[in-house]
Amino acid sequence: MPYFDAASAAPLHPVARQALLASLDEGWADPARLYREGRRARLLLDAAREAAAEAVGCRADELVFTPSGTRAVHAGVSGALAGRRRAGNRLVVSAVEHSSVLHAAEVHAAAGGAVTEVPVDRSGAVDAGAFAAALGEEGAALACLQSANHEVGTAQPVAEVAEACRGVGVPLLVDAAQSLGWGPVEGGWSLLAASAHKWGGPAGVGLLAVRKGVRFAPQGPSDERESGRAPGFENLPAIVAAAASLRAVRAEAEAEGARLRGLVDRIRARVPELVPDVEVVGDPVRRLPHLVTFSCLYVDGETLLHELDREGFSVSSGSSCTSSTLTPSHVLRAMGVLSEGNVRVSLPAGTAAEDVDRFLDVLPGVVAGVRERLGVPAATPMAGSGAVAGSGAVAGSGAVADSGPVADSGAVADGVPVVDALVVDALGRRCPIPVIELAKVIGDVPVGGTVRVLADDEAARLDIPAWCEMRGQEYLGEEPSPRGGVAYLVRRAA
Repeated sequence: MPYFDAASAAPLHPVARQALLASLDEGWADPARLYREGRRARLLLDAAREAAAEAVGCRADELVFTPSGTRAVHAGVSGALAGRRRAGNRLVVSAVEHSSVLHAAEVHAAAGGAVTEVPVDRSGAVDAGAFAAALGEEGAALACLQSANHEVGTAQPVAEVAEACRGVGVPLLVDAAQSLGWGPVEGGWSLLAASAHKWGGPAGVGLLAVRKGVRFAPQGPSDERESGRAPGFENLPAIVAAAASLRAVRAEAEAEGARLRGLVDRIRARVPELVPDVEVVGDPVRRLPHLVTFSCLYVDGETLLHELDREGFSVSSGSSCTSSTLTPSHVLRAMGVLSEGNVRVSLPAGTAAEDVDRFLDVLPGVVAGVRERLGVPAATPMAGSGAVAGSGAVAGSGAVADSGPVADSGAVADGVPVVDALVVDALGRRCPIPVIELAKVIGDVPVGGTVRVLADDEAARLDIPAWCEMRGQEYLGEEPSPRGGVAYLVRRAA
């Protein structure tokens, strides 16, 4: 069964397994003790730290091991902010940081700190100039920028941002969880966090590097272990396995990265050819080699993932249509791309080309089957195409045709009052139903006429504008609906 979710957790690398088993026999004692077993354990811990530091590109005494990558991020953010409280209390982050960074930012804001969120473009990348401008705001104490995005794979301009940080004397914390297995993070970063289970090490091991000279004050109770930055008895067997696997995957990274990039390029090219109405998101060039994300119009994301699982493929999703969340991924929302029917494919090392080919064979039928069950129209109009979805409103679609076009209750676009031809009532219905109902009736509207979609699903705020861009229609904006929820206004383009 092909596992295509390495961005969540990579399968345990064979070297990690070997090192874990060996260190269970040799590294069970307390490395802080002076007797023989303790000294042996200390040698293993020191060797693991040296190996990890070499891969990160820092000194061994700058790196500590933590119980997870999330803990490393939280410790890094809180410690750096506390160490620089005299400089200010402003934290600068990108809008697509991992939730661990954003949760740390929420805690900082709740305690009275300031947070500046730098937006991203449609590919998911921040603009280094915009980030530099945010650093210039009063009281900037710390900046956080991921090396590459965990959902869409886009690589961030870390080196340029690090240079901007250096220019104003603000330390930069880099979340390198997704990229560290592929290579070191370039640029003059100040702090770096990562997690072993992302590169094929065991879960429960993170690392935090803090460069010498960075003001850092660990928060919370501490002890003498890990420089006081990660209190508690080290999980030495897991640490040894994490360091060994990081060294192993980095030795394989160039060749395996090139091979997986070719497979991902094939997915990026073939999916839009095989499946109608698909948006492939993320930067096509500046990206991780093993990850691709695409979103399918008119598809229930939860059902799509279940159907792919039935076909033997384990994938992930940032769609709002999943059992774990009712709101779209903050990454997709920040990018302004389609969220419904989102699929993230992240290939682990060793993925066979035959598995990718079978995925591409299976996907079109799975998407078509889900769309058919949801009653998706066979065709939807595109600007200038002349295509028509149907000769009238679809029964049971929730669309209500007025007896004649009537001016709405004050909406104006480009200085001209908006005239409603149809109202689609999708209140109480989750994605992708609001967009499906819009697609069903847009062909019943004369060119220049509008459709008002009433929806209370948060995903509609993202997916209706994305649908308009994909289908060549004009999105006019939104306004509160007197019936509850939001009214989204769409004008049929010529």
